[in-house]
Amino acid sequence: MELEGKRDEFARQGLRVASVSYDSVAVLKAFAGRTHISYPMLSDPDSRIIRDFGILNEEVPAGTLLYGIPYPGTYVVDPHGVVRGKFFEPDYRERYTAGSILLKASPAATLRGWAELQTPHLKLRYRASDNTVHGGSRATLLMEVSLKPKMHVYAPGVRSSYIPIKWEMASGAWKAGEARWPASKMLRLPAIGETVPVYEGLLATSREITFSQQKELLAAAGEARQVSVESTFRYQACDDKQCYQPVEVPLKYTFGVETLDFERAPQALRRK
Repeated sequence: MELEGKRDEFARQGLRVASVSYDSVAVLKAFAGRTHISYPMLSDPDSRIIRDFGILNEEVPAGTLLYGIPYPGTYVVDPHGVVRGKFFEPDYRERYTAGSILLKASPAATLRGWAELQTPHLKLRYRASDNTVHGGSRATLLMEVSLKPKMHVYAPGVRSSYIPIKWEMASGAWKAGEARWPASKMLRLPAIGETVPVYEGLLATSREITFSQQKELLAAAGEARQVSVESTFRYQACDDKQCYQPVEVPLKYTFGVETLDFERAPQALRRK
C-alpha cells in the first residue's frame, strides 16, 4: 500500500511500479480490491520468476503452504531489463519504505518537501523520504547545508582543537544509522601553518532510520499516531579571518504511524 501512495511520484521520475508474488490471481484481485491498489500485481504461482531472480526462500520446507515465497525485497529495473538497484533486508520484519527507494533510485525526487532555516553562517534544509511509517519501516533522512561565501566548517575526523560538524540523533522507538558524509577538501590555514579537512559551499548528507516493530512504535506514537524524531546539527563556522562560536541547530522529523494490514485472503481462496 506504500507503493500505491507513492505511485504518482515514481511516475514523475519515469518509474513504473509492479509487484510479483506466489499468490494466485484470485488472491491478488481480492487484496487489490480491498486495499484499493491499482498498480499491476503479478501472479507467479509456480515461483518461476522468483527462482529466476534467485530469491526463493529456501528456509521454507518444500511441501508446506508457504513454500515458494521469496525473500522480500525491491528491484529497480531499467527499460532494457537491466537491474539498476536492489533493496533487501536480512530481517523480513524491516523494509525499506517506498519513499526511501524512490530517493535512492532517482535523486531528482528530492526537489520538493523541504523545511528550511538559516543561521548567520549558513542555510540549512532537511526532509524525510516519507510522511508516514509503520513498524519495521526503514526511511531516509536528508540534510543539506549551504555555507555562506568564504565560510567553512570542519569535517568529521579533524584533529587538534578544531570542532567538527556532528549530526546527533535522539533515542526513541527507532535506531538511526550513521550519517553519510561526502568527501571533504583540504584547506591550508597560513596563519597557523596547518592543513585541515573542511566543507565549503554545499554540503549534502543522509542517514537511514529504522523504526521499532509495530507494538513498540504504536505505544510511542500514542493517540495522535505520530512520532517525532529529534536531532541536532552541531558546527563551528570559520571564515578567512576568524572562527565563530559553536552553534547547535535543532531538527525535527515528524511521521504519522500507520497500522499494518494482517487480514488474510478469504478462506475459499487460500492455498490448500
